[in-house]
Amino acid sequence: MSHLQNLLLDSLLGTKHVDSAALIKLQERSLCIASPGFSVMPSDVRTLVNGFAKNPLRARREGLYFKEKDYKCVRADDYSLYAKNENTGVVVVKTHLHLLVATYTEGMYPSVCVEATEKLGEYLRRKGN
Repeated sequence: MSHLQNLLLDSLLGTKHVDSAALIKLQERSLCIASPGFSVMPSDVRTLVNGFAKNPLRARREGLYFKEKDYKCVRADDYSLYAKNENTGVVVVKTHLHLLVATYTEGMYPSVCVEATEKLGEYLRRKGN
């Protein structure tokens, strides 16, 4: 298992408030690694990358379609995108080279998912990733 995959599993899924996680390469617009059982389709990768490449305010206004669900965007800026659909949600944090993606489901605390994802994103930015 790679160092990055260990980081995803330990620091995100280890909180028990992240259901699944992935790392997307920004330049290649491709999936780098994902937690077991979490498949991110190329169309989902494009959706998330475009959420940052285009005006983040547009993503906030229009929401996003991810994993065959419509999500209402509750935060969109240069480094973070949070979206929810009823009791589930997706948190995306941009680093220099990657998008860090974490999802939560019913019964999980969104705030813990956000905090863990933001902290890992900050760590990766400091490391130059």
